[in-house]
Amino acid sequence: MSKNKNDNDVVISVKDVTKQFTLYEDKAYFLKERLANLKRTRKRKHIVLKDITFDIKSGETVALIGVNGSGKSTLLKLLSKIIYPEQGTIDIRGKVSSLLELGAGFNTDFTGRENIYFNSSIYGLGKKDVDKVLDKIIEFSELGDFIDSPVRTYSSGMYMRLAFSIAVNVEADILLIDEILAVGDAHFQDKCLKKMKELKANGKTMVFVSHSMSTVEQFCDRSIWINAGLLHMDGDSKTVGDAYLKAQGLEKTIK
Repeated sequence: MSKNKNDNDVVISVKDVTKQFTLYEDKAYFLKERLANLKRTRKRKHIVLKDITFDIKSGETVALIGVNGSGKSTLLKLLSKIIYPEQGTIDIRGKVSSLLELGAGFNTDFTGRENIYFNSSIYGLGKKDVDKVLDKIIEFSELGDFIDSPVRTYSSGMYMRLAFSIAVNVEADILLIDEILAVGDAHFQDKCLKKMKELKANGKTMVFVSHSMSTVEQFCDRSIWINAGLLHMDGDSKTVGDAYLKAQGLEKTIK
């Protein structure tokens, strides 16, 4: 049986996904203590996400919202295949670019230029592919002569500029972005949002974690509210955002 058009539009499909981590309750600070208490170490399973199900269609811009510790970033890492679920399935169609942790995937002994090639290889780009977009990445990053300095000499803002510049210029179909845009000056944050709007206009699919409801409402078509590891609400960004703020007691202070 052939798939209908709606099925073909889906580029991210998350079905009944559960993710858990093992937490160790005994905190031994020295190796001798750890060995002595090896058999008595208490551990428990902590469920971070439980039975999460949703689909994202091609060209959608979707926000993941929720309080700290709700499971948003874990979900983004699952979508990036940095980690994997204990239960459920995640199917993604298309080339993925992710911007999750500041400078993740960088070799701090390499220069910014060398890291462009090194980091781009994670996205499946060869040297010839990177050569085509190298100047665009460097120009967007605004790093100037620092592009040939070791990344270990960079400030957090410079890290972010380089990481974001790579992620948005590797011509991916799907872009996954954590709350990294909070780092950097107002000028570059504005530049990043303009670039993301450009990608959105060009039909790219984006999943965006943010605590800024004004940015979410302005930028995202849809929001998924994760609460205590459960999918609490899924709908248009204004409706979900208003409900989320109301639950936080902020509906009268944030417009």
